[in-house]
Amino acid sequence: MDEAKLNDFMGKLISDMGGAAMLANVILGDELGLYRAMADNQPVTPEALAGKTGCNARLLREWLSAHAASGYMEHVDGKFRLPEEQALALAVEDSPVYVAGGASVIASFYHDKDKLIAAMRGNGALAWGDHHSCMFSGTERFFRPGYRAHLVGEWLPALEGVVEKLQAGAKVADVGCGHGASTVVMAKAFPASNFVGFDYHAPSITTATLRAEEGGVADRVRFVQGTAKNYPGNDYDLICYFDCLHDMGDPVGAAKHAYESLKPDGTVLLVEPYANDQLDENATPVGRLFYAASTFICTPNSLSQEVGLGLGAQAGEARLRDVFTQAGFKHFRRAAETPFNLILEARK
Repeated sequence: MDEAKLNDFMGKLISDMGGAAMLANVILGDELGLYRAMADNQPVTPEALAGKTGCNARLLREWLSAHAASGYMEHVDGKFRLPEEQALALAVEDSPVYVAGGASVIASFYHDKDKLIAAMRGNGALAWGDHHSCMFSGTERFFRPGYRAHLVGEWLPALEGVVEKLQAGAKVADVGCGHGASTVVMAKAFPASNFVGFDYHAPSITTATLRAEEGGVADRVRFVQGTAKNYPGNDYDLICYFDCLHDMGDPVGAAKHAYESLKPDGTVLLVEPYANDQLDENATPVGRLFYAASTFICTPNSLSQEVGLGLGAQAGEARLRDVFTQAGFKHFRRAAETPFNLILEARK
């Protein structure tokens, strides 16, 4: 046994356990409004923060101390400060790097642990709709900042001729729309176009409809329950899949339906988790996160459906290209990328 190697691994494991514990504290801070109360960049005592938030001062001291020990906050002479950089990630929901809202996705892993054990010992299946409710709200809040930051300004302009169509008035399908975050972002940016979001999960359709009303775009946006292989319409200018195709049991079948539903000059926008084509190339912080999440969410969801291809969240561009080639698409390319996403374009 290599004792140094053991010590290095134990250090990593203890660090990971601390990180997991901190995510639970992040959820507390988000739900209790603690980060927002500290977003002014000013030092505060636990007692003063208690006065602002109505929370117990002694528990706040422990919560704040955990943040200071983790490097999430600064501590000087009994006062704690949330620096501006950390506030962008933890307190400012309009920030492109806001992640606190997505922490509840991780919480769902623990809520659903027994279901995953049963899936591991069985056929591997756990459907999206069978997760704890915090999975759905957390997923919306995790992805929405990226859509707001990149979708209109970077991703759509990277597609051939799509922005011009949207400006003139296009018909758009958002397949696997979830709570409709991506749909609403596009609808706000392109008032001449009409959008329809499809998702098989009925509660998500209800929430998405509310989001459209809240966003003032309900006159041009509607949400309908349906699967990726049976939604209606055959004249779409743009069909979108945002972080969902790899979750589907039959992505080839979904891509074939998109092929049949597009206009001859239509486009598919495929946004997928960033991944290289080989496991060793994905041994990164982002790859680690997505593999772990895929174990609980993406792969068991695919295995719960017909075909059950199980692409997983780290499918990579080559496997995704093969899906669309099998579906009949002749053109497939990487249009853009971020540290978290591949933005791919498919055309007939």
